[in-house]
Amino acid sequence: MKSESVVPLYPEFNEWTNVNKILPFLLLLPFLASCTSKYRIEGTSSVNSLDGKMLYLKTMRDGEWVKLDSAEVVHGLFSMEGKVDSVQMVTLYMDDESIMPIVLESGKIKVTISNTDLKAAGTSLNAALYDFIDKRNALEESIGELEQKETRMVMEGNDLEEIHAQLMVEGDSLMTAMNQYVKTFISDNYENVLGPSVFMMLCSSLPYPIMTPQIDDIIKDAPYSFKSNKLVREFLSKAKENMKLIEEHQRLEQKTSTNKYVRRFFCIFVQKLQIK
Repeated sequence: MKSESVVPLYPEFNEWTNVNKILPFLLLLPFLASCTSKYRIEGTSSVNSLDGKMLYLKTMRDGEWVKLDSAEVVHGLFSMEGKVDSVQMVTLYMDDESIMPIVLESGKIKVTISNTDLKAAGTSLNAALYDFIDKRNALEESIGELEQKETRMVMEGNDLEEIHAQLMVEGDSLMTAMNQYVKTFISDNYENVLGPSVFMMLCSSLPYPIMTPQIDDIIKDAPYSFKSNKLVREFLSKAKENMKLIEEHQRLEQKTSTNKYVRRFFCIFVQKLQIK
């Protein structure tokens, strides 16, 4: 029987990351706005290597990156402006290197780039996005600090079993808090560009599309507008297809395991008959 393989995840959503690791996948998802409006991006950069470089706003259309706007960084400053007839998530690029996500929406967007931080502010959705990123990063850092805490506790002579039990409880609590925070943020933004974008960030942490309890929990309460989003719909379709393949694989493995047990039992039974 020819085996089927699981459907791979979108290559452009290949990792869950924080803003300091670059967010190339907060990018796609256009959402209709009521009318054509204007945006203006005013950026400052303290990164010397960016001076004199061209920066580009890009979005993904039909599987290809499309440039929407560009600007040169001059003495640490750059600006872009234009019309926006739909609110959409775009990515700021230097050549082919993604720098940060920006919600392209009506209004003045202030972008700050440094070696330690990336930030977009000035409009409601950008403020909400980077507030989310900051809080999630803080939770992630707290989880990472547990390893250092374990080292300190060991050096202080604490019992290893007690250390592991305590840190297990703390780690589970932090993970629960982070998962709930992500779920709440997506739920609060089902109807705008942020909900599907962060949902795809979450899905990008998986090796391939699959329905996890957390994703099930997000989807079960989601409105039609969220589930019908192109990328969300494609992910769910591939995830459900993969779940069927996984279930079929497990069924075949169970059948094979049962057959091996039956054959082994039969051989033992025959051997006993021969002995008698």
